Amino acid sequence: MGETFAINRIDLRRMLTILGVGDKNIDSLEAGLARMHRHANAVAFAGMLQKAGLRQGDITNIFRRIGIDDVRITAIMNNLDEEKINQAYGRVVELVVE
Repeated sequence: MGETFAINRIDLRRMLTILGVGDKNIDSLEAGLARMHRHANAVAFAGMLQKAGLRQGDITNIFRRIGIDDVRITAIMNNLDEEKINQAYGRVVELVVE
């Protein structure tokens, strides 16, 4: 079972504001977390942060502040990239090599 990391809503809002995320995007992110009963897996949370306008480096910094190590952060970002590829192209690909 994975570890659980917590971040205070006010601290998250402060970090996002410092990183230049607008109030509208912060409110949207908070609403998304509220719909998830304030529990999100790290990949989904990273996706939400990207939709709020953050770059990968900024997301990495937020995860570091929460206490997630770099190995896990890399795995999270790789999983996020894989999910995006799967959404765009589907999971089933038939390749014929002659």
